[in-house]
Amino acid sequence: MAMNEIHLRIENVHKTFGKTKALDSVSLDIARGSFTTFLGPSGCGKTTLLRMIAGFYEVEHGNLYMGDRLINDVPSHLRNAVMVFQDYALFPHMTIRENITYGLRIQKMTREDIEKRLQKTIGYLGIEALLDRTPGQISGGQQQRVALARALVMEPEILLLDEPLSNLDAKLRINIRAELRQLQRRLKITTIYVTHDQAEALSLSDRIAVMNEGKIVQYGSPFEIYYRPRNTFVASFVGIVNLMKGKVASSSSRTILVSVGGEPVLVVPADKEAERTYKPGDDITLCVRPETIRLESALRGQGNGENVFRGRVVNSIFEGSSVRYWIESLGMEFIVDIFDPGNEELNNKDVSFRINPERIHILPT
Repeated sequence: MAMNEIHLRIENVHKTFGKTKALDSVSLDIARGSFTTFLGPSGCGKTTLLRMIAGFYEVEHGNLYMGDRLINDVPSHLRNAVMVFQDYALFPHMTIRENITYGLRIQKMTREDIEKRLQKTIGYLGIEALLDRTPGQISGGQQQRVALARALVMEPEILLLDEPLSNLDAKLRINIRAELRQLQRRLKITTIYVTHDQAEALSLSDRIAVMNEGKIVQYGSPFEIYYRPRNTFVASFVGIVNLMKGKVASSSSRTILVSVGGEPVLVVPADKEAERTYKPGDDITLCVRPETIRLESALRGQGNGENVFRGRVVNSIFEGSSVRYWIESLGMEFIVDIFDPGNEELNNKDVSFRINPERIHILPT
């Protein structure tokens, strides 16, 4: 089973609800055995696309292929793509055993085969002790595992997850996120996940499709999405970012000098960025992630060297393992994340900070 084998192909898909265009010319190839996340704000079309794959919504225009099979008109129960809903949709009057095996009983499988499937599935998720309880007698995290078991027991080709962790508290969400990723890698099941939580998308995914206003605006690995965003929307939506607007002062084959707030900022572009042509006077936007900036202690001198700037700390948030600072400099506020911050308190102090020229991403105009 090759990871680059296309399992699901979405070709130029459109969907409207009344006058609202929910999906607009969406095309995407999803590899077999991969974990793909649809990420975006509310109303961007990610759940609509997931439900279309599941067969709950008709395809108005375009095509959906599962392998080589066109599935536009294939009923949802024949697609072998099983969905786990945000609210889990467990039957409150049934036991956990009955909930998990419901789909198998509808298919009229033998009791022996149902029991084999059940035991194999609950072994993956560690919920053996819950089988005789009802949903009202177990926790939210356990309900999430049961909903996942009910989907996996069907042995689907594609597993569809619609924000399944959104009802859990933060710590439990992180724990189950890790379990889910480990399980997906073990089973090698093609998984499509919908969320608006950037941390979930980055930690779970092989590939992320960032969506906005019914379109996929960028599709790539978590690293590409985070450190090489295609536009300001992706840069701002996925994580915290410093966006520096300036003008090209000079450029060579390997470096670009940009004037930002009257100060020169040196940029060493990545290979693909270096292929573009930059001329003096061109407007340019630079993208810098907070954790890539090195913060010096309170200034005792002027601070010098390439991309070393002075500023004043105007706000901070202590988060245990890290501190987030807001620093006024170059006519803007920089956000800087410092890990293992130590004991020094820098609020309302003048500091120097360095921006690594190789960690600056140039956003396309």
